Amino acid sequence: MPDPLPQAATATLNALLAGPDPVRSALRAQIPHARVTGRCGCGCGCGCGCGCATLDLTVDHAAVPPAPLHGNPAADAWYAVPDDAGVMAFTDGGYLSRLEIHSASGPVTAWPEPDFLKR
Repeated sequence: MPDPLPQAATATLNALLAGPDPVRSALRAQIPHARVTGRCGCGCGCGCGCGCATLDLTVDHAAVPPAPLHGNPAADAWYAVPDDAGVMAFTDGGYLSRLEIHSASGPVTAWPEPDFLKR
């Protein structure tokens, strides 16, 4: 059974997708209907990932329409703290499918404060 989206990841997605853009608005509407279906790496639990906070997502298609078609990542930003970390939101068929966090200095294991996002 999919897990609820953690509060810190929800806050990050809301900050990352802020603004009046129609694609971002449609994706923000999906956040309450998103569930975690996998974590770092392949998501199967085999331990092949780096241990970062990256999440694979599934959105209830019956609850909300897809966003207009667009490229991936749908949104991305860097963090001021930690200063070398970035975050990206990916979609599949107009639905949120992944919230990825990355850093050149190693795995980021917890979601930083969304106030530290910079575009």
